[in-house]
Amino acid sequence: MEQGRSLETGLETKFARFGDGLQVSDEAEIAGYASLFDRPDQSGDVVARGAYSAALRAMAAQGRTVKLLWQHDPAQPIGVWEELREDERGLWVKGRLLQGTQRGREAAALVAAGALDGLSIGYRTRRAERRAEGGRLLTELELWEVSLVTFPMLSGARVAAKGAGADSTLRELAAVLRDARHELAQRERAKIKPENRTSR
Repeated sequence: MEQGRSLETGLETKFARFGDGLQVSDEAEIAGYASLFDRPDQSGDVVARGAYSAALRAMAAQGRTVKLLWQHDPAQPIGVWEELREDERGLWVKGRLLQGTQRGREAAALVAAGALDGLSIGYRTRRAERRAEGGRLLTELELWEVSLVTFPMLSGARVAAKGAGADSTLRELAAVLRDARHELAQRERAKIKPENRTSR
């Protein structure tokens, strides 16, 4: 899992990708784990079991759910989450991509082609404590949204697609996106930071 912060909303974000993979059916139904318990992210933060329980209870009592967004962009909802639950492994979600929207159709095709690698949550930390190993133990989180995201490949990660296989055009699109992502990463690594200079 990897952590960041959304510039648009100010929410903390956490990315997860799993061996089970994000799945999409022919009806654009998606399901997978949006967050895993007891696994440190790159900053050393760990989500504790039960961290979402208060938020899930509050949402159920109010008859609402979290948003399904494209790349954490609040201006681009692409579907609806119909089921969210905690189990022994993490936060499992199930929903539908709305194919009546252009972005929803694109997202379904990209997941099927393997170009979208996983889910990422947008949240606010309500309770946390410092870990001796570094980072935080997140014990209560306020969940705002779960996004479909594109992210650099992690070793051993794979995403499963359910239903009919993607056609050759989608496979070619996925390959182009992977190549572009790789090239951008290489350019970023090649950048040399300028020396700090002061005028006298």
